[in-house]
Amino acid sequence: MNRIKQLRNELNIKQDVLAKFLNLEVAGISKLETGRVPLKDEYILRLADFFNVSTDYLLGKSTVRNLSNLNSDNQLFDISGLDEENIKEVQNYIKYIKWRMREVQ
Repeated sequence: MNRIKQLRNELNIKQDVLAKFLNLEVAGISKLETGRVPLKDEYILRLADFFNVSTDYLLGKSTVRNLSNLNSDNQLFDISGLDEENIKEVQNYIKYIKWRMREVQ
């Protein structure tokens, strides 16, 4: 299921506003939100831009809202404020977890 309704509600946007943006009827937005009508590529791209999310997030295939939110090391968490020693500790812990996952498989 896509996240159109969730994103629309987060921004307090009514269906008619989104309908105008996509040049659709309000009923069309309802059908897109419920999945009764598949999303066209054109709508996916426009909605992702509108909500400033990745297309995968919009389609429910990722929990990463926007890839531009990743830092240069592709980390999904904020390490600002940590000193170098603590950052290395976090990185080592991540390496350990990845190693442990390989051992279990």
